[in-house]
Amino acid sequence: MSDIDRLALSNPDTFQDQDRVHQIFSSLRREDPVGWCPEPYGRGFWAVTKYQDIQYVSKNPQLFSSDGHLGGIVLEDPDEVAARVKAERGMEPERIGIFEGGRSMITMDPPEHTAHRRMVAPGFTPKKLGALEDQIRERVNNILDRIADKTECEFVESVAAELPIQMLAELFGVNQEDRHKLFEWSNIVIGGEDPDISLSREHVVNAFTEMAMYGFGLAEDRKQNPGNDLITMLVQPNADGEIMSNEDYISAFVLLVVAGNETTRNSISGGVLALSQYPEQWQKLLADRSLIPRAVNEIIRWVAPVIYMRRTALADTELGGKQIKKGDKLALWYMSGNRDEEVYTDPFTFDVTRDEARHLSFGYGQHLCIGWRLAEMQLTVLLTELLERFPDISATGQVDRMRTNFLNSIKRMPVNLQAKKHAA
Repeated sequence: MSDIDRLALSNPDTFQDQDRVHQIFSSLRREDPVGWCPEPYGRGFWAVTKYQDIQYVSKNPQLFSSDGHLGGIVLEDPDEVAARVKAERGMEPERIGIFEGGRSMITMDPPEHTAHRRMVAPGFTPKKLGALEDQIRERVNNILDRIADKTECEFVESVAAELPIQMLAELFGVNQEDRHKLFEWSNIVIGGEDPDISLSREHVVNAFTEMAMYGFGLAEDRKQNPGNDLITMLVQPNADGEIMSNEDYISAFVLLVVAGNETTRNSISGGVLALSQYPEQWQKLLADRSLIPRAVNEIIRWVAPVIYMRRTALADTELGGKQIKKGDKLALWYMSGNRDEEVYTDPFTFDVTRDEARHLSFGYGQHLCIGWRLAEMQLTVLLTELLERFPDISATGQVDRMRTNFLNSIKRMPVNLQAKKHAA
C-alpha cells in the first residue's frame, strides 16, 4: 500500500469520496491492520483498522490514553494545526486559548473521567429517556408536518438537524428559539476544515466565545434556579463534593452541544441516503416494521457518524504485531472497524435484516457515548414515522458533505418526498 494512500487519511478532502476511503481501509485491514501513516505536519500515527484491535485499545486506558494533556481524541495537535493553517492560508495562527486547560470527559482517563461522567449520567438513564419517547414522537410529527405538503425539501436542515437540536434544547432546559444558535455554533466549532462553515479564524473564535458566554449564563442561572436538566447536573458538586472548574464546565458544555447535535443528525441523514441507495431495503421495512431495531443498528454501522477517535500510548507496547512506542498516536478508525470482514458477513452490503456484532460508531469501553440510547431512540421514532407518512421518500441529486475526516457529516441532501405522485 502506497504512502500516498496512507497520507490521504490526514486530508479531509479524501473523505468526500466514500468509495476511495473504504478502499484505503480495506487495503489496510488486509495488508497492515495496525499501519503507520505519515502526516503532512506531524510525525505520523498508527492507523488501527480492525474491529477487535479497536476494542482492545478502547478498553485499556492504562495503556492508551484519551487525556487532553497528551493530545486528546483528535489526530491534530494544536501546534500541527497551527503549522498547517500558516502553510495553507498564509495566516499567523495562535492557539484558540479561550478556555485553554479546560477538558471534557471525552478527553479524560479514569478515575477523573468516571467522576465527570457520573455527573451527567442521571440525565441518560433508561427511565429518564423512556419518559422522553412521547415527546420525541410529538416533535418528529411536528417537524414532518412542516414538509407534509411539499414534494421536495432539503432534508438536513428541514428534518435531520431539527430533531436532535430540539431535543438538546429540551435536555438543557432552554427555550426552543435558542436551538438555532446552538446549531450554528456546533457547525462552526466542528466544521473548522470546511470553508463554507468556518469562514476565518476570527469566525471560529467568535463562535467559541458566544457559545461559552451562553453556557456561562446558563450555569449562573442554574446555580440560583436548579432544575431537572443537564446544565444543573454539570454545575452541581460531584460524588466527592467537588465543583467543576469554569474551564471544564465549558468544555463539557461544548461537548454536549456538538455530540448531541452532530452524530444523531449524521445518522439520520446518512440513514435516509443509504435507504435511498438501496431501495429494496426500504421495501423490507415497509413490509415489516419489526425490522426497525435492526435497521437502526445497521444504519449507524453503515454511516459511522464519528469516523475515528485518537489515543496516545502511555508505554511501549505491542498491537497487531507492531511495536508501539510511548507517546505514539493511534487513530481508532471506527469507519473501518464497522466494515471488518472478520466480524461482518458481506460488510459492504447494506442489510436491514443484519443481526451481527454491534457497530463501533458510539465508541467502546469507558468512552462509550453516554447519549447512545437517546440517539437510537430519535432515529427509531423518525424512521417509524417516515415509513408511515412518506413511504416514497428518496434522496435525489447532489449530496454535499462537510470537509472533515472526523465526522461523516452531510451538509445538504435534497429529497423527493412523494416520488410516485410527483412522477405522475
